[in-house]
Amino acid sequence: MRAVRRLGPVPPGMRIWTGAMVAMAGVAALSGAMVPLRAHLSVATTALVLVVPVVAGVAVGGLPAGAVGVACGFLAYDFLFIPPYGTLSVGALQNWVALGVYVATMLLVSWVVGGLHAARAVAGDREKEARRLFEMSDLLIAHRPRDELLRAVAATVRQAFGAAGVALLLPSGDRLETAASDGEPFPADHLVGLASGGGPPVPLSRREDVRTVVLSAGGHPVGLLSLAGAGLDSRQDQLLVTFANHAALAVERAQLQDQAVRAGVLEEVDRWRSALWASVSHDLRTPLFSIKTAVSNLADPDLDLAPEDRSELLAMVEAETDRLARLVTELLDMTRIEAGTLQAHLEAVAVPDVVEDAIGRLGRRQLAGRLEVEVPEDLPLMTADPVLTGQVLANLLDNAGQHTGPFSPVRLQARRLGDRIEMSVADTGPGIAPEQREAIFQAFHRVKGAASPPGGVGLGLAIAKAFVEAQGGRIWVADREGGGSVFTVSLPVFELAHKVA
Repeated sequence: MRAVRRLGPVPPGMRIWTGAMVAMAGVAALSGAMVPLRAHLSVATTALVLVVPVVAGVAVGGLPAGAVGVACGFLAYDFLFIPPYGTLSVGALQNWVALGVYVATMLLVSWVVGGLHAARAVAGDREKEARRLFEMSDLLIAHRPRDELLRAVAATVRQAFGAAGVALLLPSGDRLETAASDGEPFPADHLVGLASGGGPPVPLSRREDVRTVVLSAGGHPVGLLSLAGAGLDSRQDQLLVTFANHAALAVERAQLQDQAVRAGVLEEVDRWRSALWASVSHDLRTPLFSIKTAVSNLADPDLDLAPEDRSELLAMVEAETDRLARLVTELLDMTRIEAGTLQAHLEAVAVPDVVEDAIGRLGRRQLAGRLEVEVPEDLPLMTADPVLTGQVLANLLDNAGQHTGPFSPVRLQARRLGDRIEMSVADTGPGIAPEQREAIFQAFHRVKGAASPPGGVGLGLAIAKAFVEAQGGRIWVADREGGGSVFTVSLPVFELAHKVA
């Protein structure tokens, strides 16, 4: 496909020639129309009519074209409309006066119209320059990523000045690198980095048609802007400097935005790390202390323990060990999520199998005697990762058990709703306020006004949300009728077409 080349402005010589042709053609046409009627037309009327082609020529080609029109009009006026006809003889004095007034009037009209035309052209250029500056100013207030902003600056500059190519160079270490470009690429040997005086490297162009300006913001350089094939005059060169200043502000603003984002990320990482260590140190210490105490009592030969006391200590060791195992699992899961290595392996999964796996993950004594499970036998298979889904239900059951009393029931239900399988865990706890229902799925979040339950660091729900979304599902919380909360997980029904694909 051939590239379409945009036509540039008409050269001055071509514009003058076109205007002269318009003036001559107008004089010829009007003279031809008036010759048959010249016996009925006064000399003044003919002169007024011949003003029209002169004005048209000036409007198209400027004052030089108007001068050509005046000369043609003078000859036509004298030869065709001043007696004796067909000669350049003027004759009577009044004819000399009429011819002189015609020439003077035409020259004055040409000068005035030419001045207006030039003023209009200058005004048009100023309007274009103002519009271009406005477009560049828009880049300063637009919230765009840094790379997109730099590409927009390069494209705007190239379009504004009609350059063949534009390159925006920013310092990277001790050298300059092309951060964005538009149009024809700059060959590598056309820009050579030069460092002097400890300042940033300045590119020296090996092409005569390349114009390079420094991008300066706040008195210090932030980069360089190079244009190839622009052919700038003095006014355009001054406008380019103004553009460069605007571009420097845009570049500096983009750099400050990047720094702010990095600072925000580092602050969030520090907050996450601080919360992690504070929670882990507290939640590790409690079960370890309980296990240490129980094992010390069991190992003390001088301590005579009744069988029921020994069984109680062993049960406590098992429960606290399960708590430690869940804590370590949560930390490992959150590490996978933060590192971006979490991957779901989707397959056809039976809901009862996932429920049984989740209950097994909690330990034998967790929720003993108060877990109610309602899973219909005719539920279809669902598309899910069995390991991730089992961990999700285990986290929801563990969360429900921690936020309800020791004898309060926890209900796990499953049902089909259209092309989705919904699994819900309902508790009879204090419930969750509507304004906190999004925040509870964030890491380390604690429900305001609720006592912190033992055995977790506030990662269970955050992990559950990440695991569900990795499988293309949804998770949400709502109020339970009669008090408490209902956490629901929605995953798609398994279709045979998925398996075949």
